[in-house]
Amino acid sequence: MKLRRGALRAALGLTLLLLPPLLGPASAVEPISLGLAIAGAAASALTGFISYPRLYCYFRECCLQRHDRRVAAALEENLDKRLFGQHLVSKVIVKAVKGFLNNSNVKKPLTLSLHGWTGTGKNFVSKIVAESIYKRGLQSKYVHQFVATLHFPHAHNINLYKDQLQSWIRGNVSICPRSLFIFDEMDKMHAGLIDSIKPFLDYYEFLDGVSYRQAIFIFLSNAGAEKITEVALDFWRNGKRREDIQLQDMQNALSVSVFNNKNSGFWHSTLIDRNLIDYFVPFLPLEYKHVKMCVRVEIESRGYAVDEDILTRIADEMTYFPREERIYSDKGCKTVDAKLDYYYDF
Repeated sequence: MKLRRGALRAALGLTLLLLPPLLGPASAVEPISLGLAIAGAAASALTGFISYPRLYCYFRECCLQRHDRRVAAALEENLDKRLFGQHLVSKVIVKAVKGFLNNSNVKKPLTLSLHGWTGTGKNFVSKIVAESIYKRGLQSKYVHQFVATLHFPHAHNINLYKDQLQSWIRGNVSICPRSLFIFDEMDKMHAGLIDSIKPFLDYYEFLDGVSYRQAIFIFLSNAGAEKITEVALDFWRNGKRREDIQLQDMQNALSVSVFNNKNSGFWHSTLIDRNLIDYFVPFLPLEYKHVKMCVRVEIESRGYAVDEDILTRIADEMTYFPREERIYSDKGCKTVDAKLDYYYDF
């Protein structure tokens, strides 16, 4: 089969596009040989089986890189294997993300608000969502993480923050429609700031020529944790199983609690008032058995054999509440990693 000049020219052009990062300092980050790059480009031109954009995305991270079905499968598998004691979270997150990605005619961005005590898995779940959509996870250039106390520290600069936040979201969604935005420490964010992104979460087809409908927004907050614990304790005291708690048992109460919490960035927020948050996802406080699961997985992830005595000692050292019953870990699994460093000579 003869090689058409146009195809060869395109293949060589693509190869030249790849040469600067391969020959420059970035080669230490992306260790792909020049021979492999040339071979890949030539194969594309010769066979026609691999389109030029697809070949480019083999070497470079691209927007919408993973097939939606693969995202859903990876998300479900990771949550099932790595998240403990959060049956509501696994169910809601998988259904919400899967349904959103498989819907070819979405009307608004997917907006999730994760609530619960520190150490229950909110950051961990947002990390898994990011890794499921983009190979580089939180390090992807299409994933954007904001921390209230770091990025928006001063109340007197709130108007500046609003302008900057709008510009950042507009610019990045213009580059990649499937951008992921994660807002941590919503309970420490200045009231009214988050309302500045309300237009991007609403039911608009386009705003100034940009569609935000394929984007995903995730909010993380400790606000509402008291209400979640209250429901969980009521179930326990009435002899009901933790796994019997349903989303409807706390979703409405949770949204009202967050809306009326003056110490929350969602205080009287239009995002809640206009029903723009698709799911309020409750993270239940973790029990002793869940802490032991976290310790076991962390030990195994470091490549060490599990010492049951050390595992139990670490779980026992955690503090639990209520003080009398000692049911729930007040730090979840947050300090497990540090405690392992003390017991193991790594």
